[in-house]
Amino acid sequence: MVIRLDNITKHYRVGPERIRALDGVSLSVDRNEYVAVMGTSGSGKSTLMNILGCLDRPTGGVYELDGRVTTRMGSAALARVRNERIGFVFQSFELLPRLSALKNVELPLLYCSAGWFGRRAKAKESLRQVGLRDRMRHRPNQLSGGQKQRVAIARALINRPAILLADEPTGNLDSATTEEILGLFDELHRSGQTIIMVTHELDVARRAHRVIRMKDGRVQSDLAAQNDAVAQPVATQLARVHEGAA
Repeated sequence: MVIRLDNITKHYRVGPERIRALDGVSLSVDRNEYVAVMGTSGSGKSTLMNILGCLDRPTGGVYELDGRVTTRMGSAALARVRNERIGFVFQSFELLPRLSALKNVELPLLYCSAGWFGRRAKAKESLRQVGLRDRMRHRPNQLSGGQKQRVAIARALINRPAILLADEPTGNLDSATTEEILGLFDELHRSGQTIIMVTHELDVARRAHRVIRMKDGRVQSDLAAQNDAVAQPVATQLARVHEGAA
């Protein structure tokens, strides 16, 4: 097991009102699972991803990542976990425009004591892994949207993270490029990478082997396939849940 959430809550105060963004979420994710998280605006899916990425602290409950209880960590320890154990992929790529693809991928290693030496070779290997061997010296404005996202994925993988968190990774891409990036996620999953992806697109969510739907800060449904042979029945169940929420 790589992730365990036990009764996670996240509450905010907006004036006199108390907002329950997460209201008792408990779930676990095993190694090499490919999980999609869905939900409408205000469902809690973004808050859940912030908690999973150690970008925010829960109000209550326990979050255990890769055998370590993050809810007991200080800020410095959480920063190390974010850098070394979690890979982030964002809808807007978040690449530095003045740096080459290679230097963008190197960035996480600059803040990792174990990664300083040999960082150039590691970054090149990570770019080769996502099929950008011939684009290492290009800057972001010289790359297509799909190539930018591949650079972002290479950067996320550079420290061999326990989990890859992808927040709407195809939201800025056309349909052909979306298929290309989802194919890359499929390859990463087959190679053993644990992937958790937030998406509002049903067709994208169907590529995962497990789909968690959030509603009102709680897990509304959690549909899992045991193997590829039963992926279609899971997609059918997901469609029914989607239709029921519409």
